[in-house]
Amino acid sequence: MLAFWCGSLMVGIGVVLHLPMFWMGRKMGFRLAGMPMTDAMFIGMALIVLGFIAAGVGLRPGRRPSLRLAASISPPADMPLTGAHWLQMGILGVALIIDVMKAATLGFVTPGMAAEYGLTRAAVSVLPFVALIGTTVGSFMWGALADFYGRRASLLLAAVMFMGTAICGTMPSFHWNIFMCFTMGLAAGGMLPVANALLAEIIPTKHRGWCLVLLGGIGTVGGYFATSEASALLQPFFGWRIMWLIGFPTGLILIALSPLMPESARFLLKMGHVDLARATFARFGTVIAPDAETPAAADGCRALYEGLAQSPELPAVIANAVAGRRRLALWGTSAALTLAALAWGFVNYGVLLWLPTTLISEGRSVGLTSAIIARSTLIAVPTIAVATYLYSAWSTKRALIAAIAVITLGLIAMLLRHDAALPWLANPVLSVALLIVGTSAVISYLLPYAAESFPIRLRGRATGWVAGCSKSGGVIAQGLAALALVPALGLAAGLVAVPAVLSLLLVATFGHETRGLDLRELETAPAAPADV
Repeated sequence: MLAFWCGSLMVGIGVVLHLPMFWMGRKMGFRLAGMPMTDAMFIGMALIVLGFIAAGVGLRPGRRPSLRLAASISPPADMPLTGAHWLQMGILGVALIIDVMKAATLGFVTPGMAAEYGLTRAAVSVLPFVALIGTTVGSFMWGALADFYGRRASLLLAAVMFMGTAICGTMPSFHWNIFMCFTMGLAAGGMLPVANALLAEIIPTKHRGWCLVLLGGIGTVGGYFATSEASALLQPFFGWRIMWLIGFPTGLILIALSPLMPESARFLLKMGHVDLARATFARFGTVIAPDAETPAAADGCRALYEGLAQSPELPAVIANAVAGRRRLALWGTSAALTLAALAWGFVNYGVLLWLPTTLISEGRSVGLTSAIIARSTLIAVPTIAVATYLYSAWSTKRALIAAIAVITLGLIAMLLRHDAALPWLANPVLSVALLIVGTSAVISYLLPYAAESFPIRLRGRATGWVAGCSKSGGVIAQGLAALALVPALGLAAGLVAVPAVLSLLLVATFGHETRGLDLRELETAPAAPADV
């Protein structure tokens, strides 16, 4: 780990070399626009890049000492949560709060940035658009990296980059801010999907569902609360730039907590590190049986294949049929979650953001419009609690279908809002409430369900893909807004309802129940009798 710690130190020094520029502006209200970049800042940038590379080298997976996996290594499905489990949930909760803070910060810095650089509203809107593109690319990138590099390694490497992008708060020109904001989004985009993949492989089956959903909700609520509190406390004294600079100490917190964050034991098994996997399981209070003590299920499979061995061609036919059904189910689930994520992005970053302008253009006052949205938003407060209960105590598949159905009903209500035959839909409170409740529930379910639906070799990429698609819908919606191509609200709702309905049908057809599912069942594949 020497390379990792040295790389982290280099990144930290690189950020510190930018702080004199920030402090030089204290007599001007921390306004840095038009000031020249110093040599120390360029040296700091070089150190950040080199430090990131060094940290990546230090976190790279070791060579596989053994490719033979011990089938008996697994924690009991009904084991209780131990102190180690709660510690990991706490660390990952901190990581998600810090992750959400980056995105939430944009809303607090744009007014001050527009005033300092003399930007129009249209010009400053480029910043969140670029940041959203960065988070989209980051979700795809870190999700794929988690499958090859490791869950823990990907989270820590993202934290190192996250810490380095704090220098965005010292950039004296808007163009530098745009570039650094994209990099900041790139670093933050992978935290949530990788954290879901890691947690799914750590938490016992009995508690996995509610832990995943609840942690995502806590990260979102905690991130926005921490950002608003930090803005209220710090911006009056240090200006808008401090909201990006606090990424430095918060990133340091994640780096400091890294010794307490183990790698996923299931990923270690996949990489062939059986001894490390045993040690990690033991860390969570699991006693590992010797390899010779294979589960009774394996004995049953062996007996089955011995019986089928009398017909040598039959096992191969069964194996091919089962493998084909599994591939079809994976493709169907992938398509379902992709469409659901895109629909969520369109609604969250498009329909709900365009709604106030539409209502005002229809003659409603700003105050009334704000009141309508505020009342509807209040309904979403208990949604996380209800969503957590339904996902863990009722059914994961049916809870996701119900959440998508609520979004679909909200979109249809928005589409039919001006239908004279349905006057009770004229009040937008119903449609807005359905959309807010639906989007809150869907985003709570998407990543946990993806993490529980794909085998370990695909889990990081699957969660990263779904997270990236949810942001891709936002990128498209915001791109339409930037090009002044926003469709009428009813038309937009009708168009978004199409992928929502398709995703609902695909989940119902190809989705499977993950409540109580042992993740080992996703890894099993038919084998020839000699391989049992």
